[in-house]
Amino acid sequence: MGSARDRFGLRDLIAEAAYGVGARPGRLVLTIIGTVLGVGSLVVTVGLAQTAAGQIAHQFDAVAATQVVVEPATARTQGGSRAIGSIPWDVADRLERIAGVEAAGGIAAVDVAGAEITAVPVNDPSAAPLAAPKVLATTPGLLDAVRGTIVTGRYFDSGHDERADRVVVLGARAATRLGVNRVDRQPSIFIGERPYTVIGIIDGVARRTDLLDAVILPVGTARVDFALAGLDQAQATIAVGAGPVVADQAPLALDPNSPENIEVQVPPDASAVRTSVQADINAIFLALGAVALLVGGLGIANVTLLSVRERTGEIGLRRALGASKADIGRQFLVESVVIGLLGGLIGSATGVAAVILVSLAQGWTPILDTVVVLGAALLGGVIGLGAGTYPALKAAGVEPITALRGGA
Repeated sequence: MGSARDRFGLRDLIAEAAYGVGARPGRLVLTIIGTVLGVGSLVVTVGLAQTAAGQIAHQFDAVAATQVVVEPATARTQGGSRAIGSIPWDVADRLERIAGVEAAGGIAAVDVAGAEITAVPVNDPSAAPLAAPKVLATTPGLLDAVRGTIVTGRYFDSGHDERADRVVVLGARAATRLGVNRVDRQPSIFIGERPYTVIGIIDGVARRTDLLDAVILPVGTARVDFALAGLDQAQATIAVGAGPVVADQAPLALDPNSPENIEVQVPPDASAVRTSVQADINAIFLALGAVALLVGGLGIANVTLLSVRERTGEIGLRRALGASKADIGRQFLVESVVIGLLGGLIGSATGVAAVILVSLAQGWTPILDTVVVLGAALLGGVIGLGAGTYPALKAAGVEPITALRGGA
């Protein structure tokens, strides 16, 4: 004589669970939406975080990530503060010998002692006075160090600097103010009574936008004509990740005897930025995913409980035919797990598709962890298991007589 388990075996359990799941497709779709959203959010979270971590070295702001500023250290005095160090004239050569430094240059403000800056040596008392552009002196490599671009003409070179040639480069806004828009005819401007040939106009300066409003001289020219005493600052462009090396070596390269007199501002560690960005992304999407998963689990629990009530007569009939409490409980539990797995699989696939689409739109290389994708799909089944436990226990506790009467 067979047992109750023989009359309601594994095949019957799967068949009945499959029928129960597919009997109401509209309700099934509404039930798994929450799980789909939760699992999909989880996959998108991890996938985009990993992809962003892989791309951040390339997408990280090139200006902030590769900018180094070197200045003399200062000390507080009763009258304010004063520099206790100095930037050497050959700062560019010294910095460019450091591994990771791609371009470097020095810059200083030039005191022209109130000299008027004009494009023509004409003094018109009736003309309205205009604010004179400021005058800066730089080394030849500064343009590359601040990522400037030449609009027309050229930037001065080491030859101009060494010979103290009277040449200038104008920032785009200073050129507009002075009425200079081309350099092919070698226009000149005047600083006081001294003429200077304009050899170029620059624009697009990413790091020192004040250069756009300035008349820029070679350092050698400023030293001869205006007794420039020293450089105020040095700028350098470095490779991403070279900041710690430059921070350690630049003070020694510029002032070996008193490196503490040199201050070096380097970009933050890229790994720290990557970790911060990834943590922010994770926090946002994981919070959304947790809420969606909670909603999905509650949805499965509610629908399963409703199904138990609607199928009270069916439960009583099966109990009368020999199904045990455990058989009934397992059936409803399997139904919940199947619904959760469906939501997990669809949500995982949706999350993978979202990561790929976002990566393609941004020109990134998508990075997806197979373990995370498969684990997220299985997580849907775990949610179904947890959500279906209480309804399954309720179904198993229904007595056959009560079930048949309630289902009649």
